[in-house]
Amino acid sequence: MEISASSKSPAPFYALIAAAGSGLRLGGEVPKQYQKINGKAILRHTLDAFLSCPELQELCVVIDSAHKSLYEDAIKGLDLPAPIEGGAERKDSIINGLGYFSNLKNEDTILIHDAARPFITPDHIQAVAVSAKNTGATTLAVPVTDTQKYSRGDYIDRKDLWTIQTPQGFHYGIIMQAHKQANDDINYTDDSSLVASIGREIDLVPGLRSNIKITTQDDMILAEKLLLAPPYEARTGFGYDVHAFEEGDHVRLCGVDIPHNKSLKGHSDADVGLHALTDALLGTIGGGDIGHHFPPSEPQWKNVDSALFLRKSVDMLVEKGGIINNLDLTLICEEPKIGPHREAMQKHIADICGIDMSRINIKATTTEKLGFTGRGEGIAAQAVATVKVPMENNNA
Repeated sequence: MEISASSKSPAPFYALIAAAGSGLRLGGEVPKQYQKINGKAILRHTLDAFLSCPELQELCVVIDSAHKSLYEDAIKGLDLPAPIEGGAERKDSIINGLGYFSNLKNEDTILIHDAARPFITPDHIQAVAVSAKNTGATTLAVPVTDTQKYSRGDYIDRKDLWTIQTPQGFHYGIIMQAHKQANDDINYTDDSSLVASIGREIDLVPGLRSNIKITTQDDMILAEKLLLAPPYEARTGFGYDVHAFEEGDHVRLCGVDIPHNKSLKGHSDADVGLHALTDALLGTIGGGDIGHHFPPSEPQWKNVDSALFLRKSVDMLVEKGGIINNLDLTLICEEPKIGPHREAMQKHIADICGIDMSRINIKATTTEKLGFTGRGEGIAAQAVATVKVPMENNNA
C-alpha cells in the first residue's frame, strides 16, 4: 500500500453517506447519527462538510426507514434526493446505496463515508477523490502511534500499522465488482477491506486523528469538545420608534395588516414594530440606527416593506457570527387591539430573523389615556434584543 499525498487537482466525485446503523452503543433512545451537538445532528455536520465541496456532483444518504422522521429533521433546509433504505448489514446498505448511482460509468469516482464521522474536512474529502480517481481504490487513514498488543499474545510492531478511516473512494466499477465477488460468509467492516479481498491494492491518504467515528459515550464527550462553539459574550440592544396616525383603513404592525379606521404615517410602510426591532438589533453590534442605513430622504425607501430593514440588521449580526437569543417588543397604543394578531406577528418576525417563535415576545400596553398615544394620535414601540457574539468580534 502506498501513502499518497493530497492534491488540489480537480476531481469530480459522487458521495454515498452510510447512516443506516442503529447506533446503540452510544446509548440513549436516538441513534448516534441523529444526536445533536451544538444544536445540529451529527449527520448534518457530516453532510455540511461534503456539500461545501465544489467538486461534489451528487450525494445520497442510506438510512434505516424507521428513522425517516429523524432524518428529515436533520436535513431540514437541504435539497437532497430521497434517502435510500438500508439493509440488514452494512454491506447490504452500501450495495443498496450504490444502486442509486447505477447510471455512473465504471471509471467515475464515488466516495463512501460514515455518517458518524462529522469532523471530516473538505480538503481531505477532495484528497481522497483525487487519489481514487488516479488509483481506483483509496481510503483516508492515520498511522498508529500507540503500542499495540493482542489481548492474549504478542505485542505488534506499530511502525507499519494504519488506522483506517472514511471517506473511502473507488472507481464505481471496482466497488461494484467487489460487492459481486464478495464472500457472503465474511463480515466486511468497511469497503476498503471488501475491495482488498478481490486483490485490489488500496491507496492510503493521510488523514487527521480528529476524524473520529462517534461510537461510544467517550467519543461523544470528545466530539462535543471538538465542536464546541467559540466563547461568546452577551449583547443587549434597545430600540424605540413612533409613528403618527393618518387617514387610512389599516395599520401595519410587525408585518401584519390590521383593519382600522386609520393608518400609520411614514416614508416606508411605517411599521413601528419592525422599526423598533431593527434599531434594537443594530444596537447589539454598534451598527447605528435605521435612519443611517435607510434614510427617509431617499426615494428608494418610499413605501418599502420594513421586513427589508429588519432582515438587513439580522444579516449584519450574522456577518459578525452573532446569534439572536431573544427579541422583546412592547407596542404602546390605545387601539387597535394587538392580542388577536400577536401570534401572526411573532411568526412573521420569526420568518424574517430565522429563529423560533419561542424566542420572540410581543406585549401591548396603553398609557391610560395620557400623552399622544393616550389621545389616539399614534403608536409607539419599544424593543429589546439580546444576542450572543463571538468574543473575537468584541470590537464590533
